[in-house]
Amino acid sequence: MTDPAVHNPTPSPQANNLSIEALAPVYKLVADDFQAVNELIPSKLSSDVNLVEEIGAYIIASGGKRLRPLMVLLSIGALNYKGTAHISLAAIIEFLHTATLLHDDVVDHSGLRRGKLTANEKWGNAPSVLVGDFLYSRAFQLMVDMGSMKIMQVLSTATNTIAEGEVMQLANVGNTRLSEAQYREVIRCKTALLFEAATHTGALLAQRENPSLPADEVEALRKFGLHFGLTYQLVDDWLDYAGNSETMGKNAGDDLAEGKLTLPLIQALNTASAAQKVIIKQAIAAKSSDRLHDIIEIVSQCGALQYTLEAAVAESQCALQCLDQLSDGPYVEALRTVTQYSTARLF
Repeated sequence: MTDPAVHNPTPSPQANNLSIEALAPVYKLVADDFQAVNELIPSKLSSDVNLVEEIGAYIIASGGKRLRPLMVLLSIGALNYKGTAHISLAAIIEFLHTATLLHDDVVDHSGLRRGKLTANEKWGNAPSVLVGDFLYSRAFQLMVDMGSMKIMQVLSTATNTIAEGEVMQLANVGNTRLSEAQYREVIRCKTALLFEAATHTGALLAQRENPSLPADEVEALRKFGLHFGLTYQLVDDWLDYAGNSETMGKNAGDDLAEGKLTLPLIQALNTASAAQKVIIKQAIAAKSSDRLHDIIEIVSQCGALQYTLEAAVAESQCALQCLDQLSDGPYVEALRTVTQYSTARLF
């Protein structure tokens, strides 16, 4: 039976107090598979070009929770998959994600990720872009080896749309007229889609093994990944004005310094005073975080931070409701735990 507390508009106190330690049982549940993924990844980074291996190994080993491959492992577990192809699928998802990180950091001129120097800061832009291309192509080689046109279709479409999302975001740098609907489309393409692809392809892999698997369960996992991904990005965008470098693993105010409008600023431009809106617009135009402290006060005072928090919680509730369409078990419960953890960072 699903815990009714997960359907409250506000997460329970237990969810609020979740820390990274709360994910330990989740990782333990898939420990053997996770170890297999961690062993496969470096073996598929092999190249005759030393710099490819060096940069690839650096970025892969830079930490992070590897939530996207974790989503693959939990999704197939939720549908009682018994094969071994999910290990390659999880590695593919991680390669695609890592490639986007390498490209993102170059585009955004980022110097810090997960508390470490970015690859572009360490080796320069050109090597980072080219190794990102290598990881994309290696991921597609692994897709071909899986021999599933359905899975390849989902992943190739996702990869293409993610690239469109990046261009969409770049085209809107400095655009203080960006609407919430436009912003949500950017984060759907740029971030949520890879989470959706992870859970969707995991479900498709289980369906390939068990053709009688109900289509609505596959769809439930696809939608879960989408809403989880939206939650994840909304929380990240909230943290950029409410968190700190230690919490985020990147510099606070990075979005502001890059001229990006995320939901806290979009909502502030709808509700703040005229004088406050001028401060925000000037900072965006200058791509400067010099007045970050002032802007943090503005987004807090005008309710924009609370608005963003509520938007993230609403998406997490949608994600949890998708899981209600699946049979309860340890893997479904683990997906709930990860979802609750994602919003616990808000409190």
